[in-house]
Amino acid sequence: MLTTVKPPRLRPGDTVAAISLSWGGPGTLPARYEVGRRQCEETFGVRVVPTRHALRDAGWLAQNPKARADDLLEAFADPLIRGVISTIGGDDSVRILRHIDLDVLRANPKVFMGYSDTSVTHFACLAAGLTSFYGPAIMAGFAENAGMHRYLVDSVRKSMFEAAPVGMVEPNADGWTVERTDWADAALQERPRTLRPPEAWRWLQGDGFVRGPLIGGCADVLAWLPGTRVWPTLAQWEGALLFLETSEEAPTPVQFKRWLRHFGALGVLERVSAILLGRPGGHQQTDAERLALDDVLLEVVRDELGLASLPVIAGMDFGHTDPFFVLPLGALAEVDCAAQTFSIVEAAVC
Repeated sequence: MLTTVKPPRLRPGDTVAAISLSWGGPGTLPARYEVGRRQCEETFGVRVVPTRHALRDAGWLAQNPKARADDLLEAFADPLIRGVISTIGGDDSVRILRHIDLDVLRANPKVFMGYSDTSVTHFACLAAGLTSFYGPAIMAGFAENAGMHRYLVDSVRKSMFEAAPVGMVEPNADGWTVERTDWADAALQERPRTLRPPEAWRWLQGDGFVRGPLIGGCADVLAWLPGTRVWPTLAQWEGALLFLETSEEAPTPVQFKRWLRHFGALGVLERVSAILLGRPGGHQQTDAERLALDDVLLEVVRDELGLASLPVIAGMDFGHTDPFFVLPLGALAEVDCAAQTFSIVEAAVC
């Protein structure tokens, strides 16, 4: 079973680096970045500083993947930096992989967080043997309109600021949103986004009780990683709880099915102990289109691979909808199908 080193917990007063690993969002929309930086500092008492190239023009960053990787290595190697948080996602973090020295990450365990395209760097951390945190970015989550959601704040605190087991994760009871607002419009930044009614998680199938380390990310991005040096071995997938979510680009059920079939052909799906599916992202999707991913998941897992007893939970509160809970990669979690509970049973930090 996969094991990882837990980073030291964050404390108020710590310095955290904001890093642009893919799209140059802060250089394009500096006001939105500033809101996220400020709300992160005010909510958690940390100091947020940009890495050397984090605020550069998006075009320059696109042309310089090594500079982005250098920022990551410098932030990990700097003893004054206690954590690293992605500013935003994008679509080309995979280009920095060749420039990442895994030994630098391995020698300097510290909190690293982001989601979406940042899945690439999470798998680099995993390959280095470190726990990292699939959670909010500075410009999405921390910069939430009119302030961060309580559900997300509580999850960040439990995951990264408290050296105690995270415990049971409850479905969000405050409502959720995929409403898209113009980040360039300062007036809209002050208006809370409209929340839809909360939804129960959907327990699609499964028996009994399973426990294993969390591994996963954005399915759109994970599809690029098999064959790279950061893709886990089959032995590391054994018994893991695989979590998947889809991006705001709203991949179709057909595309999602193809990715799942690929993971099945790799031998991943028959080795994991459960699959957790986040609520699909994409403001343009209908409820029927979101639910269609459930059907596709069961079609591949149950009907094609014959894994009818594998626990599968859908509609969970993580990914490209807000608010969402933090998933620490490598941390032990458990699913109890009878009680219909999901828990992270160990501390994610030390």
